[in-house]
Amino acid sequence: MQNLTLTWQTSAAASAALYGAAFTVGRVAARRAGAGEWRRGRVAADVLREAGTLLALFALWQVVGHLSLVGTDHALDRADWIHRTEADFGLPDEASWQRAVVGHPWLVQAANYYYATMHFGVMLVVLLWLFLRHRQRYAWVRTTVVATTAVCLLIQFIPVAPPRMLPANGFVDLAAQYGQSVYGNAVAGVVADQLSAMPSVHVAWCVITAVAVIAVARGPWRWLMVLHPLVTVWVVVVTANHFWADGLVALAILLTVYLLQAVASGWRRPEEGEAVAARAEEREHSAVQG
Repeated sequence: MQNLTLTWQTSAAASAALYGAAFTVGRVAARRAGAGEWRRGRVAADVLREAGTLLALFALWQVVGHLSLVGTDHALDRADWIHRTEADFGLPDEASWQRAVVGHPWLVQAANYYYATMHFGVMLVVLLWLFLRHRQRYAWVRTTVVATTAVCLLIQFIPVAPPRMLPANGFVDLAAQYGQSVYGNAVAGVVADQLSAMPSVHVAWCVITAVAVIAVARGPWRWLMVLHPLVTVWVVVVTANHFWADGLVALAILLTVYLLQAVASGWRRPEEGEAVAARAEEREHSAVQG
C-alpha cells in the first residue's frame, strides 16, 4: 500500500510547491483592483498555504521516525515494558483484540486500509471545510493540530516500537501479511520510521477532527463524527500499530493543548475572533490599494 502514502521527500516537495503557488497567487491578488477579486485571490492563496503547512507537518512527522535522542537499540524493550505495564494495570490485552479479527480477511484488509488512508484524509477534509465554511473557527483547530503534533514529535524522539514488532508477545503484522504495509523495508531487522509509536498521532488527530465537527456543525448528523475516533482506536489496536498507552498519552497531550489555548485566548467567543479577522482583512486591503 505504499502508493497510498507520501514519503517525507514527496511531502516536503509538495509543501514547497504549495507555498510557492500561494505566494504567486497572493502577489497576483494584491494587484487586483476590485475587493471581490482580491478576497477570492487571498482565499485561494490561504488554502494553498495551509495545505502546504499540513504537508510540511506530515513530512516532519515522518522524518522524526528516522531520528533519535537515545538510539533505537531499546525500542523493542520499551514496547515490551509498555505491554507488561498495561497488563499490570488491568487493561485489555491488545493481542487478544487482534486475534478476534485475524480469521476475517475482509475485516483485516478494511482495517489496514482505514489506517493507511483515513488518518491524513479526514484531517485534510475537515480543515478544508473549516477554512471555506467556518473561517472564524479554523485558526483554533489549526493551532490545536500544530501544537499537539509538535509535542507528540518531541516525545517520539525517544524510539518506541509498535506492538506488531513483538511477535513473542502474540502480535502479528497484519498489514505486512496482506501486502498493505505503509512502511518501508527493514534494515537490520528494524524499520526506523516505525519506531515512533508513542504517542499515537493517529489517535490525537481523529479526536481533533471529531471535536471540531461536533463543535462547529449544526444538526444531529454531526454526532456521527464520533464514529471516526472509535473506529480509529479499534483499527490501530487490531492492526497492532499502537498500544492503549500510545492513545492515552496522545489524549493527555491534546487535553493540555485545549486547556492552554482556552487560557491564552481568555475564552474568547468565536464571534469576537471573526470580527477581529474581518477588520484586519479590511485594513490589509486598504493598505494594498493605498
